[in-house]
Amino acid sequence: MTAPVVVGTPTRPSRARSASRRRRRVLGLLACLVGLVVVVVLSVSIGSREVSLTEVVSAFTDQSATGLAEEAVRARVPRTVLGLLVGAALGLAGAIMQGVTRNPLADPGILGVNTGASLFVVSGIAFFGMTTVTQYIWLALAGAAASAVFVYTVGSIGRGGATPLKLALAGAATTAALSSLISAIVLPRVDALQVFRFWQIGGIGGANWESMATVVPFLAVGAILSLLSARSLDALALGDELATGLGGNIKVARAVAALGGVLLCGAATAIAGPIGFIGLVVPHVARILTGSDYRWILPYSVGFGAVLLLLADVVGRVVTRPSDVEVGIITAIIGAPVFIAVVRRQKIKEL
Repeated sequence: MTAPVVVGTPTRPSRARSASRRRRRVLGLLACLVGLVVVVVLSVSIGSREVSLTEVVSAFTDQSATGLAEEAVRARVPRTVLGLLVGAALGLAGAIMQGVTRNPLADPGILGVNTGASLFVVSGIAFFGMTTVTQYIWLALAGAAASAVFVYTVGSIGRGGATPLKLALAGAATTAALSSLISAIVLPRVDALQVFRFWQIGGIGGANWESMATVVPFLAVGAILSLLSARSLDALALGDELATGLGGNIKVARAVAALGGVLLCGAATAIAGPIGFIGLVVPHVARILTGSDYRWILPYSVGFGAVLLLLADVVGRVVTRPSDVEVGIITAIIGAPVFIAVVRRQKIKEL
């Protein structure tokens, strides 16, 4: 006779599988960090002016070096830092929104959050003459929050509550309506259109330390709230009834996680414009590599988001050198086929 197995006690094979999975996840994070270092080096090395690796090293190790190459490298540092911040924020915000809504198609662009932020910003530009990131950020946060609440409310109407299909449709309809309002505001106002059209494309070319200092506190608070919501998102993935049965307050959990996502999305949109598809693509890649545990999905989304956006920015500098293609255009080119693949594969199932 075989010895009985005590219920609830993990067997040796299951412990071994768990340890192996944990090692793979840790190695994946380390690989992501290596990739991050590589794209940072590429970002400070590649631009309209070609520089050698020796000149890159000299720019950071020899402050007395004031050649054109060294100055070009130093000028790319704010852009690189901004790319890291915005990419990480959008990747994390996308993972949070997919977890809160249990919708594999959720991201700040598809759910109308980016468009809500854009509408408020363009209103500030057109009606109040606002032109600085400090002014944009409050408008972007208010617009992102209002749009998120509206889409979730509309998507919750009717039987079954907020299903993935209803949220996707509500987000698409909201995005279309708000985009029409934006066009109606800016088209008759040439001065507002000139300011808005560069911001709306989405890019990090105008990075500076002052504007980054303005948004960093919002990004930090949003990241903390989001990362602390990992266990709550794991519970929400089981369904509202089961999450409630386990003792969780799903309304508070959703509100805290959503607040973190809105802060991240609003701050990133204020400083870089509405960059799409990062929040959709990155969480799916993270989920493929880590499984359904949000304690791993969220940090992976931070790293992959930063890598993807910075890599897209580098590609944008190369394809039409010496001019740049804004990163929002590159991410759209990458993200559109991925979005189609997700729709075909997932068939809009719940996570």
